Amino acid sequence: MAAKLRKGDNVVVLAGKDKGKTGQITSVDPAAGKAVVDGVNVAIRHQKQSQTAQGGRLPKAMPIQLSNLAIVDANGKATRVGFRMEDGKKVRFAKTTGDVI
Repeated sequence: MAAKLRKGDNVVVLAGKDKGKTGQITSVDPAAGKAVVDGVNVAIRHQKQSQTAQGGRLPKAMPIQLSNLAIVDANGKATRVGFRMEDGKKVRFAKTTGDVI
């Protein structure tokens, strides 16, 4: 099955503590149904100091369920993703505007 949300997509959070926040997907785990989004679902992780890196409390973006994300269309609103064939290729499009993503 084709992925509706991919790395590099701009998405908005639909549910949870970060509802309404937007960001860009940095990684997707289709098997777990989760994605990591910049600036969303941030947790503090403690890192031990090493010779190369400074230690301390570092913010880290944690995975969020794909069902809680929606892609942002050209108007800046959340939209669902559809698929259609154009010139023999399967493309994703925004259901609200009909634009190819």
